[in-house]
Amino acid sequence: MPEMPEVETVRRSLLSLVKGKTIKKVTLWYPNIVDTDHDKFVKELPGKKIVNIDRYAKYLLFRLSDNLTIVSHLRMEGKYHLVNSKLPKSKHDHVELEFTDGSALRYNDVRKFGRMELIITGTERQTTGIGKLGLEPNSSEFTLSYLVNRLHTKKKNIKNALLDQTVVAGLGNIYVDEVLWQSGIHPLSSSSAIPKKQIESLYQNINNEIAQAIALRGTTVHTYLDANGDEGGFQDYLKVYGHSGESCAKCGTTLEKIKVNGRGTTFCPRCQVMYK
Repeated sequence: MPEMPEVETVRRSLLSLVKGKTIKKVTLWYPNIVDTDHDKFVKELPGKKIVNIDRYAKYLLFRLSDNLTIVSHLRMEGKYHLVNSKLPKSKHDHVELEFTDGSALRYNDVRKFGRMELIITGTERQTTGIGKLGLEPNSSEFTLSYLVNRLHTKKKNIKNALLDQTVVAGLGNIYVDEVLWQSGIHPLSSSSAIPKKQIESLYQNINNEIAQAIALRGTTVHTYLDANGDEGGFQDYLKVYGHSGESCAKCGTTLEKIKVNGRGTTFCPRCQVMYK
């Protein structure tokens, strides 16, 4: 699943491609991608202009004229690409926004897991899943005290706590493995038992890792591409994710891989301390 750095990269690449364009026609080849009323989605969007594209955590928010917003979640493999509207659809194109200039933005999703909603701008926290999310890294609200308090009230292990989007919004499997290794914390550590000093290290590493990943346009380890069809660059800097069986960059110990709540998890058994 694209994580926060990947979705931010998609946002930036999309913005340069479609900002200011006016929607002429909407086609739903697979209507179930849209969670809100399908007829309303098709009938209300023509004539609307894309004013901006915002993001919160892993959600894209297409800000339209007349106070409307399309909230989009890419889920596992969702992608956007801009094409000539006359180009035949590909097998996995499911939604098309055709513009008045002859171009079209198509949403492509092999697994059909992605979702869109049409809402009134400003109501996303009341009407969509965004309202259930925690704070995102590098925001002014995401403070050390916030993270300490949230983790110390969780009974689950730290890997699952960081994947919990109500705790930290935008983190996924890749970046959680990386920041736990950087912070010297075993993924099965009890969240409530981790010392504040270690959480401070974790807090700094979360912010730094996300900032660096965004600067390098995200991480491509499976199928992630931005709206221009380009891969990210951060995969070249991963230290543990995808490196099980290799030597730890810190101590040389062989990295191990386990399952944590069904998620593959790579860690160093020497560098990462178990807190119980």
